[in-house]
Amino acid sequence: MSNTIYKVLVPIDFTDIAKTAINHAAMVAKSFKGEGEVHLLHVVGSEKSISNAQEKLEAWCQEAYADYGVNTKFIVKKGSIFDDIGQVAKDIDARLIVMGTHGIKGMQHITGSHALKVINNSKVPFIIVQRKNASREYKDIVLPIRFAQESKQKLGITASIAAHFGSKVHIFASNESDEFLRAKVSRELIFARHYFEERKINYEVEIAPSTSNFLQQVITYSKEVNADLIAIVNSKEGGILPDLFKGGGELEIIGNKEEIPVIIMNPTQEFVPESFG
Repeated sequence: MSNTIYKVLVPIDFTDIAKTAINHAAMVAKSFKGEGEVHLLHVVGSEKSISNAQEKLEAWCQEAYADYGVNTKFIVKKGSIFDDIGQVAKDIDARLIVMGTHGIKGMQHITGSHALKVINNSKVPFIIVQRKNASREYKDIVLPIRFAQESKQKLGITASIAAHFGSKVHIFASNESDEFLRAKVSRELIFARHYFEERKINYEVEIAPSTSNFLQQVITYSKEVNADLIAIVNSKEGGILPDLFKGGGELEIIGNKEEIPVIIMNPTQEFVPESFG
């Protein structure tokens, strides 16, 4: 069954932002037309907390089904959020994890780089949401491109999402003052264009208007195009696009002031497995 059901895992801390995560997870699961499930996970620190957490999660599952009509199950684990999110995702063969930004802090007071550790250790893509519910499917996706080499795997994840939802990809490229870096960005854009054109993915390209503060320009542009999702990927070294988000910028984009959901992926991950076509 794990090969025919698209499972979305949602870490839960019983806050309103966790409900936002369920909203996005349900939208994704329902897009698989009866072949999607939402699994709610709560991690507890002691055995005596398990029974109470189970009662709460059962009620949340019933509410989710009433609100979205999607099959919803729950899991309670005693342990550490660092280990258990990724492990549970592996155990149930989850294809996606959707988590509220405050959800991590609420469970075990994890902040900053600790939150990124949870994400970086995941073997499946993470969508991080804030307070905005999904008003529609992910129809407009912003893909920032700077001068890092864009592998086929990285572009492939975005293409997979776009093909599934019929999305438009908005490639937003950095404006570099250095001639060498400008040439590298140009080569990456040519590669990305060809990649999407070969796969008949609808896309457009926009160059950042300024050579400074690319991160803020990504967020501003995402708002302008009414983006449903910003796609960023981990480098081979394990950091989240370190050349793009130096100095802790990954936290700024995850918690961007426009509250646009962010999908974070490793180059080897997939969003839609081949079995779903």
